[in-house]
Amino acid sequence: MNLIEVIEVILIAVLVLNWKWIGFVLFFPLARMQSARERARYASEQEGKSPRSGVGEETSEPECAPQASRGIKSLIAPLAQGYIRWMTYETGKLPSHHLRNFIYRHVLLVDLAEKATIYHGADIRSGAKLHIGKGSIIGDNSVLDARNGIEIGRDVNFSSGVQIWTEQHSHADPYFRCLSDRSYRVRVEDHAWIGPRVIVLHSVTIGKGAVVAAGAVVTKDVEPYSIVAGIPARKIGERNHDLRYELKGEHLSFL
Repeated sequence: MNLIEVIEVILIAVLVLNWKWIGFVLFFPLARMQSARERARYASEQEGKSPRSGVGEETSEPECAPQASRGIKSLIAPLAQGYIRWMTYETGKLPSHHLRNFIYRHVLLVDLAEKATIYHGADIRSGAKLHIGKGSIIGDNSVLDARNGIEIGRDVNFSSGVQIWTEQHSHADPYFRCLSDRSYRVRVEDHAWIGPRVIVLHSVTIGKGAVVAAGAVVTKDVEPYSIVAGIPARKIGERNHDLRYELKGEHLSFL
């Protein structure tokens, strides 16, 4: 970091250092341990070694609810999970890229490549299952629900307020469970451009160089270099195939 960046980090540390962040530092090992377990479980599922537990079983509890535990764990686990979830949300509001990126990379274990930028206000769920490629930009106030995996390629641009959802309850299930599996993962390939307030639902691949117009709802795969718009999103045009730009990771301080 240069001198200006060091001064920025010191100023932010003074401004935000309070009880909740002191508590987060104390919970740092627990948060990292939970993220590591989540990443290991996700890797096993991707290799087909450990399918998602409970799918298809008769139960009255939604699959996407926090897992029940016994004894002292029944008291501590929900508190720890809730606290980490809350601090993940609070991390997105920290006015410093450097502090946010440190927590994203080393606590939440987001696979965040160099020069990638996550702007202020991001709501990241299951960061250990999130990959963001080199130079990609995540606009402010985005929601990245990576519970079943999100893979974002290189030089991808998300405008403000983009939402990606990889988990949902089944409207047809009598117990209102989340009957999802690794097929619910979302992929966004290199040089895609996602406009403001776009919603991308599960099991979708957005192809290389594709453009999704503002406010669209993407419910199925988008072809490479196509331009889609509407609800649900449909192809309305074709983008230039000769894309040469590389995003440099430049950003303003505090944002």
